[in-house]
Order: sequence, then structure tokens, then C-alpha cells
Amino acid sequence: MKNTLFLQAPSFDGYDGGAGARYQMKREVKSFWYPTWLAQPAAMVPGSKLIDAPAHDLSWEDIAHEVDGRELVILHTSTPSFNQDVRTAELIKARNPEAMIGFIGAKVAVEAEKSLLASAAIDFVCRNEFDYTVVDVASGMPLGEVQGISYRGADGAVVHNPDRPVIENMDDLPMVSPVYKRDLVIEKYFGGYLKHPYVSFYTGRGCKSRCTFCLWPQTVGGHNYRTRSIAKVIEEVRYVLKEIPQAKEIFFDDDTLTDNRERVEELARELGKLGFGKPGFAVSWSCNAKANVPRATLEVLRENGLRLLLVGYESGNQQILHNIKKGLRTDVARQFTRDCHDLGIVIHGTFILGLPGETLETIEETIAYAKDINPHTIQVSLAAPYPGTFLYRQATENGWFDGTDHLLTDGGNQIAQLSYPHLPASVIFDKVEEFYKRFYFRPRKIGAIMGEMLRDWDMMKRRLREGVEFFDFLRRRKEAA
Repeated sequence: MKNTLFLQAPSFDGYDGGAGARYQMKREVKSFWYPTWLAQPAAMVPGSKLIDAPAHDLSWEDIAHEVDGRELVILHTSTPSFNQDVRTAELIKARNPEAMIGFIGAKVAVEAEKSLLASAAIDFVCRNEFDYTVVDVASGMPLGEVQGISYRGADGAVVHNPDRPVIENMDDLPMVSPVYKRDLVIEKYFGGYLKHPYVSFYTGRGCKSRCTFCLWPQTVGGHNYRTRSIAKVIEEVRYVLKEIPQAKEIFFDDDTLTDNRERVEELARELGKLGFGKPGFAVSWSCNAKANVPRATLEVLRENGLRLLLVGYESGNQQILHNIKKGLRTDVARQFTRDCHDLGIVIHGTFILGLPGETLETIEETIAYAKDINPHTIQVSLAAPYPGTFLYRQATENGWFDGTDHLLTDGGNQIAQLSYPHLPASVIFDKVEEFYKRFYFRPRKIGAIMGEMLRDWDMMKRRLREGVEFFDFLRRRKEAA
């Protein structure tokens, strides 16, 4: 195998794109997800090393020596980070001209030729699922024989090799947690709604939902939900409990783990056998969910240690949910949320402003909806038309934005990209701050957060830090406006 480095390159302070987050940027509260998509092939290439520079606050100067002697460097890139990642690739080539450099991620999957032409430092890009593609390159297979890549031929012309079939047997992939333990500092990863420290990994890939804005199912993961066996998932959970004992929570990062209700109930029961949900067992688990899980399933999950669900509500307006093909009814979401509150399941709710059909009236409706259903914490994003998504094509065809890939300020703050004749981008941008203030600056919510802080000293310190970050977030938004 080639001497291989897997790299999440240095970027702006607070950049978090490790797990292929749909909206890589600075958040209202700093958080870092595990670089799972890099860790997977790293687990398959013996002798490799994974560096996640942003989470570990590493600059190019801090990691430059790591490229010395490397034969292959794989960088995970995204639309927001691409230009910075190109600069890093050029620095690597200048220091180690013999290193072969490959880019992976949704950006290069859908814009392979454009990405290659951005810099001579990029030797190849991987399209779609790239685990075995990277293994083939690392094993020394000639680029002309590697499925799923685009590269420069001897004459300098871009060559697109045949696509690689998607992985059907997910049990063939090794665990990623040993790579976390080997190469990462676990305590560097945290999220405002997850216990700290936590560990996250996937039990499957793909999402059957057709949300028009969602990046990964439309570019890399696909819409067929392919899963690991429950036995394999439990094997990795056991590894985390034994080898990463400081972890207080395990987050299953599947796009929507709860889509397969029979499977998630089986997984919950097996977690219960390990002690999850039992008195004195200190570790909880959490996952992504669609707001349509029936109460009977929620009861099984809660009884077996589920603490929190990350739920994409997106909008409180039913027509907008239809417009984005969310496949969710607001009345069903309301009942789901009531059930979670009743069962003691914490919800982190995510919302998006500026989706097709948005008006001042629908924004007001969504803010009122969020206050009414009252998830414990929220995240409010601006609609982001990523290349490769239906929303991107729809927005460019209708003239809602100019098709540029400049989604962030140079400092990493999200820009309102979509602008409608009746609702300009500047208004949508300002409404995000209003949304946050009206949701959090309520006596009911302030009281809940204060109570949480008074019950737990660690939470007290954490919420105070997050409070400083939140007000700094509001200040940065004013500067970016």
C-alpha cells in the first residue's frame, strides 16, 4: 500500500465539514462532527493516517511535515471549502512533488472535470462512493484501471473512468471508531445538543426521502438505504464502550435511522441488552429522525436508552414542505413532537428559511410553529443551493441565484444565496437572527435552559460558553449583512 495521508485540510476557524455536514460553515454555536467519510477508507488502507485539522485547530504550518514522504494524500472537500482545499493541495505539491493528491466529497462527485481543472495539483477526483476507489489507488492500481475516478491522461486531457457500483453489503466495511481512537482527540468533537464527549458513526448509507435541498443522498449516498447488520453495529458499540470509555453518548449519523422502524426497534432492544436505558448506565444514544415516528416505536427507543432525536422540520408551512418534497405533514410532526415531549425524548429541531415558496407570511408561520412545538434547541439555516441538488437546478433555472459556489463569507459565515422577486435575500438573511431571538428569548425557554444549567455544573460551563459564542454569532451576522 502507498504511504497514505487522509486529510481534512485547515480552513477558517470553526469550519465543520467532517462528516459531510450538509451546510459546512460557522454555526451559531461551535461544533465539530467526526470526519467519518475520511475515516472509513482510512480504516481500509493499512499504515495510513487521518488528520482533521479544523477540529484540532491545526494550521498548515502545524501539519506541513506530515506530507513529507507521503505517496498519496486524500483530501475531503466541499463547495464551501474547495478553494481553501485547492490552496492546501498546491502547498502539498510544492513541498512534496511526488505525492499523488486525490479529492473526495460531494463537490467533486458532481463537478469532476471542473474540479480537476481548478488546479494542476489535483491528480484525480473520486466520484460517488469512494471507499474502494481510494483503496484501489492506494494499492498501486494504475489510474486508468480504477473505477469511479476522473483524472488527467498523459496528454493532459481529463479522463472519466466508468462509475463504480455502490456498495451493497455494508458489513464489508470495517469499523471507523478504531481510526478515531488512533488518530483523533475524542474530546475535540462536540455539539450543542449532544453529551460531551460523544462518538458518531453510520449504521447505513442512503436516504429514501427526496428532499430537494439535501446534498448527500443526491450526490454520494443515494436514495437506497443500505444498512449494516445489527450484529455489526453492536460490535462497534461494544468497541466504543470498551476502548473509548470517556464517551457519554453515541450518535448514529444515518440520514434517517428511523425510516426502517423494524430495524431501529431491533437495534434499540440490542442496545438495551448492553445496558442502555438501565439505571446507573452512563451512556446514552441519539440519532437523526424524521418527524413521523409513531409513538409505539418511540416508546421502544426510549426504553432502551434513546436520549435525543435530531429532527429536520424545515418549515411550518405545509405548502413549502410539499415544494421541497419533504414527505411530511405538519399535523403528523406536531403529534410526533408531543409524543417525544411526553416520553422525555429531547429534540434538536432544524429549520431552513428561504426555501421555494417562502414569503414573509410563511416565515412568520414557521417561527410561530417552532415556538409552539418547542424543541429543546434549534438550528436555523439559510436555504443553500448546493451543486448536484434539485434545488440548485431549480434555483438557477428560475433565476433565484446566479449559480456561483460562493456560499460563505471568507470568514465562514453563511450567505443568503436565494433571492425572490417578492422576498430579497437580505430580508431572508435578517430573519434568521429574528428567528433565534424570538425562540430563545422567551421566559419559558430561558427558564428551561437555566434549570438545565443549575442541575449540572458541566452544563453550566458549557451553556455559558455557548452563550458567548451565540452573541458573537449575532455580531458576525451584522458585519456580514
